[in-house]
Amino acid sequence: MYEGLKGFTDFYPREMAAYRQVIDEIEGVASRYGFREIETPRLERAEMWTDKSGEDIVEELYAFEDKGGRMVTLTPELTPTVARMVVAKQQALSKPIKWRSTRPFWRYEAVQQGRFREFYQTNVDIFGSSEPDADAEVIAFSVDALRELGLDGEDFEFRVSHRDILETLLEEYGDDVHVRDAIRAVDKRAKVDENEYLGLLADAGLSYDDAREFDDLLVAGEDDLDELVAFTEAVEPAVDNLREVLAAAEDFGVREYCDVSLTTARGFDYYTGVVFECFDSVGEVSRSVFGGGRYDDLIEEFGGQPTPAVGVAPGVMNSTLPLLLQRAGVWPEEELSTDYYVLQVGDTRAVAARVARDLRERGHVVETDVSGRSFGAQMGYADSINADTVVIVGEQDLENDEVTVKDMESGDQTTAPVDDFPGDRDRPTYDDFA
Repeated sequence: MYEGLKGFTDFYPREMAAYRQVIDEIEGVASRYGFREIETPRLERAEMWTDKSGEDIVEELYAFEDKGGRMVTLTPELTPTVARMVVAKQQALSKPIKWRSTRPFWRYEAVQQGRFREFYQTNVDIFGSSEPDADAEVIAFSVDALRELGLDGEDFEFRVSHRDILETLLEEYGDDVHVRDAIRAVDKRAKVDENEYLGLLADAGLSYDDAREFDDLLVAGEDDLDELVAFTEAVEPAVDNLREVLAAAEDFGVREYCDVSLTTARGFDYYTGVVFECFDSVGEVSRSVFGGGRYDDLIEEFGGQPTPAVGVAPGVMNSTLPLLLQRAGVWPEEELSTDYYVLQVGDTRAVAARVARDLRERGHVVETDVSGRSFGAQMGYADSINADTVVIVGEQDLENDEVTVKDMESGDQTTAPVDDFPGDRDRPTYDDFA
């Protein structure tokens, strides 16, 4: 007997029904914001990641050499792919470009709470606007999607930061500081102890005292951004931009969900301006639920014209968002939903098939027997799939030009003229014929 691979998950129909509801609700919110659906390849050239992050990242990829001698990888994230797509048709695309997609990704990393080697995200991106409104809209979409799923402000919080603030502060400590390594250290701040964190900053070129001062600045700035401007006026443009995004978030109705958190950095190097992460407000989900931010330089780095961009990627399967929904008690019920089961008794396949076809044409979920089972076995199956109504097409009923309509919740049943079922009714039930 074969076993599944570690970090990969099978989803059976009942649990998949819950995931599908979550995905549909998130995509529905994205659609109402005008984000248009795209589809993207699962396989890309590995250089799209190694050129940016170095060859060491191959250890975290499902990368291999294909039959054409190309180094390729299963995609670990979407942002480089959509950047490539924008570059390919940049002149023909109307701006702003607003795209969304839901699909799987793969990373070869340690399996832990809410982190698997195959996971699914809904990606939402805006290309072509540097306005604070674009950042605020991405945050507003994220908040509205969570509210649509049944969460409220007691369940989650957005920690909002700004990469330019971090970079500008770090540059004040001299040219020997490796800014990207220091920002990666900040990204790990909540995941390691204090000494290890300060050691990572020291490895990036800060002295111990400077590392301590830098961290104190971040914490102080979370309460009063003016503290940062007092330290260096060079940070003022980034501070102003963060304030403008928060002001736009106020107008979009989501400022109350946003906390300034300058120790939030996001791990990817391509982030530039405002970044944010969503967290479980009570802390039972230990990792961020999802995150996003601005990446204004990536399109140009991929060979396109300078194009600002901002995006977010809620994880919808094998991720932490389902954990938050379960913790908050709003995870959809894991059950099947069936509108009708058309039960056959005797040689009635032709009529049963016509009834099932007519009901399906009205958009209903309809099952009928395909295994030659007994009456009792069919009724048991109808119950197992949560059929609302069973339509019994039996030889004796047909002799009277009737079918039997049974309400599965109450157990009540009655007959209906076979030529008038479903007739002109959109969703015929027991009540229509009782």
